[in-house]
Amino acid sequence: MNYRHEYHAGNFADVHKHIALMAALRHLKKKAKPFAVIDTHAGRGLYALDSDEACRSGEAADGIAKFRNYEPQSPLLREYLDMVRSFGPAKYPGSPLIVAKSLRLQDRCAAIEKHPAEFAALRQTLVPFRQAGAIEGDGYLLLPRQLPPKESRGLVLIDPPYEEPDEFARLGQTVPAAVRKFATGVYLIWYPLKLASRVDALAGELLAAGVTDLLKPTMDVGCEPNAGNRLSAAGLLVINPPYEFDAEMRAASDEILPLLARGPAAHAAVEWVARRT
Repeated sequence: MNYRHEYHAGNFADVHKHIALMAALRHLKKKAKPFAVIDTHAGRGLYALDSDEACRSGEAADGIAKFRNYEPQSPLLREYLDMVRSFGPAKYPGSPLIVAKSLRLQDRCAAIEKHPAEFAALRQTLVPFRQAGAIEGDGYLLLPRQLPPKESRGLVLIDPPYEEPDEFARLGQTVPAAVRKFATGVYLIWYPLKLASRVDALAGELLAAGVTDLLKPTMDVGCEPNAGNRLSAAGLLVINPPYEFDAEMRAASDEILPLLARGPAAHAAVEWVARRT
């Protein structure tokens, strides 16, 4: 594995992605009925922002560190920051830990991680959370076995590192098949915006597979001089976004953009690719 999220934890893309994750979880918890969360590329769950890797990249300094003394206006942003701050200033929670700490007694999380060292760390991170379990294996292969969840309600988070050349081919096979098995689930699919043309192709495949509600929140923080290939834009494809999810993401995105912007070209958007009328 070449990709190591220690270098990127808490960057602008994590902030944007995890706000969306919190929004989806908030809506699922509005009903008393239990739900399941399947995280296909879970990572280790908790990251040290003072590690050599994090300090070397400096990405958290341009991400979550911008909010250290910030008092949020958006209720969604406030809930996200409360979650992150609960782990202390030198730690950043990954998606499985955010989910695990958000679950009620009746809910469940299956966090899948392929790489042995990351899986070992993930399993240890989730020990305090009885409703969250770590599963070692390939998330693309294991996802179909998790669907449909016994709870009949839930969220699927697909957040791959995009280091394999066949990543979009696997997404194009896995996600439509998952939707056919669990058509009512909420799906969050993260991607770097530099792959926008492939994302558009994937969106077309999802529509052809019968997806009727597809939302695309994006965040572009702009490029500073001499930035090289450093990630500056990312987004999500959201299948079956909950009611008012789009409005909540717009409010939160508009609030965080001025703090995360690296240049005058920075912008955020929440656009419908398809929506039932």
